Amino acid sequence: MFFVSLIKTLYLCPMQWTDRMRQVKFLLVCAAVIICAASLTWTHYLVADLSLEERERMEVWAEAMRTFDMADDQTDLSLVLKVINGNNTIPVIVLDEEGEVQTYRNLAVRAKSPEDVDRIVREKALAMKEQGRSIRIELDEDQGTFMEVCYDESIMLKRLARYPFIQLAVVLIFLAVAVFALLSSKRAEQNKVWVGLSKETAHQLGTPISSLMAWTQVLRETYPDDQLLPEMDKDVKRLQMIAERFSKIGSMPEPKPENLNEVIAHVAEYIGRRTSNRVKITTRLPEQPLFAMLSAPLFEWVVENLCKNAVDAMDGSGDITITALEELTRFVVEVADTGKGIPKGQWSSVFQPGYTTKQRGWGLGLSLAKRIVEEYHHGKIFIKSSEIGKGTTFRIELKKNNAK
Repeated sequence: MFFVSLIKTLYLCPMQWTDRMRQVKFLLVCAAVIICAASLTWTHYLVADLSLEERERMEVWAEAMRTFDMADDQTDLSLVLKVINGNNTIPVIVLDEEGEVQTYRNLAVRAKSPEDVDRIVREKALAMKEQGRSIRIELDEDQGTFMEVCYDESIMLKRLARYPFIQLAVVLIFLAVAVFALLSSKRAEQNKVWVGLSKETAHQLGTPISSLMAWTQVLRETYPDDQLLPEMDKDVKRLQMIAERFSKIGSMPEPKPENLNEVIAHVAEYIGRRTSNRVKITTRLPEQPLFAMLSAPLFEWVVENLCKNAVDAMDGSGDITITALEELTRFVVEVADTGKGIPKGQWSSVFQPGYTTKQRGWGLGLSLAKRIVEEYHHGKIFIKSSEIGKGTTFRIELKKNNAK
């Protein structure tokens, strides 16, 4: 009871942590959306107000230009010139009735010749008019003369219009960093849970295994000819290997060159002895040995988990095919079954702790398999293909090395 209670406690911790993580991520996303929406809305109204203010300033400036153009020797131009010269931020171009440039201010023009200057300024004036930023000032209605003041947004207004997008990028970067930090914290917490679960499991198994080994020895001496003793001895050794596997979780195992063909054949033989005759296990292995850097006990565990899941998916009846092959830069192991299949939307979820389709089960097998393959063997494990009602193929890829 103590052991079952321990597993439940250690197992439920990451599940509760995952629920909290989802809530935190949801709140972070909501906060980011609210900040961005509020910033964009506020800046929109602020830009609109400043744009209206700039237009009013340009109307005053245009009126000052009309007064200056129509002034005579008796006109006091001090105030007019003060208004005209006071515009040092808003780009402005003055055109006559024929569309020729009369003057311009606060406009950076780079050109090689005066003709190019006039052409560039006229093009900018046309762009301003198309954007609705022009003011027509009538000079002489009888003669039909007028001037057209074309203006653009000031540098400050343009910067203010871009500010919310910069702020949005900053918020998104902050959100990404925060989520990454939370995921890293979650991963570290899960690692501690896995290590604690594994070490405690190995410790709890150690005492009964030692007792079973002693009782097996007593039985061997008492009944030396009993035919069941070799099978009991195999089961005890099997428990020893399981305890060894659990003890390796949390500490980096030392891989060594192992024949992948032999590892897979050993798993197929073990699974074949412990499943019904309705399950056919087939291995497709190359004739030449495939030497890969492996922790054999842990890698056998991965393939066993895939095979046991396949048996469950087939309801104890069907075909399992284990294939090993060598590609240019990697070794590949595939486990295919003729089971129920997995919907494509769940392909990425099957390796998460707690995912299971069985009424009984912790949903830890594939999660541990992923950890063993990716963290201990620096490989990849994923669903290669799956079709509802036809079966699933899991694929393991291991980097090739110079192991001999």
